[in-house]
Amino acid sequence: MLFIMLAFSVLFESVEAPGLGLGARFMFTMGIGRLLRAITFISTILPSARPWCASARFLVPQHPHPWAQKYYVPYATDSNAIRNVINWDTAYADPGEYDPEFRPDWGSMSFLIDFLRPTAPEGSSAWYHLLKKASGGCNDLIYSGHMLVAVLTAMAWTEAYGGYSSALIWIFVIHSAQREIRERHHYSVDVVVAIYVGIMLWKMTGLFWPMKDQSKATRLRRLEKIQGRLMRAAKDDDIEEIRELLKEVEVSSHVRENSNSKAMWLFSGGTIIFTLSMVLLAFTLTSDG
Repeated sequence: MLFIMLAFSVLFESVEAPGLGLGARFMFTMGIGRLLRAITFISTILPSARPWCASARFLVPQHPHPWAQKYYVPYATDSNAIRNVINWDTAYADPGEYDPEFRPDWGSMSFLIDFLRPTAPEGSSAWYHLLKKASGGCNDLIYSGHMLVAVLTAMAWTEAYGGYSSALIWIFVIHSAQREIRERHHYSVDVVVAIYVGIMLWKMTGLFWPMKDQSKATRLRRLEKIQGRLMRAAKDDDIEEIRELLKEVEVSSHVRENSNSKAMWLFSGGTIIFTLSMVLLAFTLTSDG
């Protein structure tokens, strides 16, 4: 809500133009942050900060996973067994008898069975229905997406307004951080990483996506270059020369703006087309389960 208010506050002259450009930069930075987050939580798996999560949300089989049956259960309570495993480098103990694992026919996605461990009531449906019902797993995700949103909002507000209101926004960010940890949504490492990643991403996008309107600065630089010629034309009362020089300033600034806008349109258009294509391919290739 705060971000939306900030993006549209340019309509009420509360922030300098382009306000919607500030919102576009926010969403672009968010996209980069989400991509990096997907890479980090795919490559790093931590147990859930809520130990009761799996048993409360999923129909977990009562017997241990086959891998745990063979490599963990027989050695978990016997220190001599652990020592023998280290010395012999082989799983030598008899795992015992357990109920067989339920293995539905998920076609090409059957490799997920060993990770999701479905039970008969829920595993008979197609695998994507199971994932839809799951609404996410119980493992921890590095880094926190909630904190990334909060930090980017605070950075945008600080750049647009500054002052005491920005200090209040950062107090809200700190409050959100301690809530994420205290309510066991994330570990402290997720929150800390999200804070400095959000700050660095906002600073990085600011290098090639400035918030302020650059056309005025471009015209001022161009005027400085032709200042001497303007002075001479003014002393000579040469109105036509003055008009030509000022027209040259306007044309040069518009050419630069058009080239920048074309590059941004090409980049944004390509990004949107690529994203929609990936979504359509995902729906098409997984429609049969």
